[in-house]
Amino acid sequence: MNPNVRPDSMERISTPELANAFIAEQIAAIREQVGDKKVLLALSGGVDSSVVAALLIKAIGKQLVCVHVNHGLMRKGESEDVIRVFGEQMDANLVYIDATDRYLDLLAGVSEPERKRKIIGEEFIKIFDEEAAKQEGISFLAQGTIYPDILESKGVKAHHNVGGLPEEMDMELVEPLKLLFKDEVRVVGEALGLPHSMVYRQPFPGPGLGVRCLGAITRDRLNALREADAILREEFDNNGLNHVWQYFIAVPDFKSVGVKDGKRYEGWPAIIRAVNTVDAMTATIEEIPYAVLHRITDRITHEVPGINRVCLDLTPKPIGTIEWE
Repeated sequence: MNPNVRPDSMERISTPELANAFIAEQIAAIREQVGDKKVLLALSGGVDSSVVAALLIKAIGKQLVCVHVNHGLMRKGESEDVIRVFGEQMDANLVYIDATDRYLDLLAGVSEPERKRKIIGEEFIKIFDEEAAKQEGISFLAQGTIYPDILESKGVKAHHNVGGLPEEMDMELVEPLKLLFKDEVRVVGEALGLPHSMVYRQPFPGPGLGVRCLGAITRDRLNALREADAILREEFDNNGLNHVWQYFIAVPDFKSVGVKDGKRYEGWPAIIRAVNTVDAMTATIEEIPYAVLHRITDRITHEVPGINRVCLDLTPKPIGTIEWE
């Protein structure tokens, strides 16, 4: 039997009972595979890596070394959530690296989207490799590979949260979720006790806010984007819109004229993007109630320094892509 092919007889994990049975099975398999050796995991805080981390902590405890790299392009509160959930609540062997300055210095003046992506991905590999070299006795590399990754990339997870893991790492892989679909991963995550907000975290591009801070990234515009995005997510939650597949703010690298306290001033526009999709190949626009849009606009323009107007992107995919860059 091919270990990378899901058996037709495998029951969909749709209930806590089935999730608990899966967890017990995987704990036994992980312990048998790993023994008393150490496992390294790049923990982004995304759904897949978080569920793998929680499962491995339950199976082997401190033998798992979780490395979380904050590249300064995370959404508001996300790195703090990783530290709180894994470092404090689960008492994980967590290595936290704040690489914000390192990334933003490299990205200064870089406006071409693919160049930005390459810098972010390559720097993550360097940082992760540096940290791996500091660890002793690492024999295994854990990854949040799930079944769609295998179907799409012939068994090799083609990306991590910022662009890939070092190819030269000669370690055996631990991939306990590799036969699960995303909805099953979420059921398992909740059965493991992870917060609902983490288990149902929205899809997030590899370079993070780096491709939503359009053009060359500046710290002030990046901070404005992060705050505006947090307001959007809060208002979607408050108004029952968190069923939407993906919603976010993009901030372009140009300013428009505005009026505040009777004076003209320049500020950036914030662009709302909210889409629904099944396969990410096509996407439709979520029809946000105007009352909610007015509330979001009022809050962003009054609470976020540097932003003076809010726009709504109504373009489906195709013609537009989901992300702007």
